[in-house]
Amino acid sequence: MSRRPPPIDIIPSVAPLAAATSAWLVDIWGVIHDGVSPFLAACEACRQFREGGGLVMLVSNSPRPRDGVAAQLDRIGVPRSSYDGVVSSGDLARSLVEEYAGRRIFHIGPERDLGVFVGIAVERVGADLADVVVCTGLNDDERETPDDYAGTLTACAARRLKMICANPDLTVVRGGRLIYCAGALAQAYERLGGAVTYAGKPYLPIYDLVFATLEGLRPGSSDRGRLLAIGDGIRTDLAGAEVAGVRSVFIASGVHARDGLDATVLEGLFPPGAPRPVAAMTRLVW
Repeated sequence: MSRRPPPIDIIPSVAPLAAATSAWLVDIWGVIHDGVSPFLAACEACRQFREGGGLVMLVSNSPRPRDGVAAQLDRIGVPRSSYDGVVSSGDLARSLVEEYAGRRIFHIGPERDLGVFVGIAVERVGADLADVVVCTGLNDDERETPDDYAGTLTACAARRLKMICANPDLTVVRGGRLIYCAGALAQAYERLGGAVTYAGKPYLPIYDLVFATLEGLRPGSSDRGRLLAIGDGIRTDLAGAEVAGVRSVFIASGVHARDGLDATVLEGLFPPGAPRPVAAMTRLVW
């Protein structure tokens, strides 16, 4: 008979965990901002950790490369003093797109995500002529849902096109509203029998890139025993941290805990056998 795992502590401050960590891997959307406004207490917590000698690496499933993510953070109002660097799934997606240099791609996603193709010799065409599908999101995520793409995805699956998913997130909360992401389209494509390659969390390649980036900032800082992942995505941030061998803290957000956070909610979110964080918080605070 398997033993029941110990309860997950709900902590009011991340500070007690800071002493045993050299670097934080912090999710952005849902932890640092909501797509519209910064969470200033979270930004301050990151700044305090950095002031004490820690490194903060923002790890995002954004389909934009890191420079584009940093520019977005500036526009939203996230202080640069909150972090040391950014690693995004857009960075990995570019490396996957580069494998199709000189070929034709069908892009599903808004114009703002075109940075993933900059400098790569690909031709954007319709699904009927493409060699691969690159999905960075919904074209109009304020109004559309995955159901709006049923015909498009069916046509791509009929041609057996591989899909590169540049953002494995299913949904995010933007200004209080639930918004579908590229991962939701990729999931629908897999249900049609389509093959998908994912760039980003929870898959190990993005963590390998994080570790390499940390080492470039400070040799020895990627020791997994002294890292802490902080995120609100159970199937991305927390599952990915477990795959990478890193402890995690769960931040309750509108994606998983709309009605508050307590022991009952946590046990429902993290049943025995599921990836479990070392602690949970309603929001990231020092």
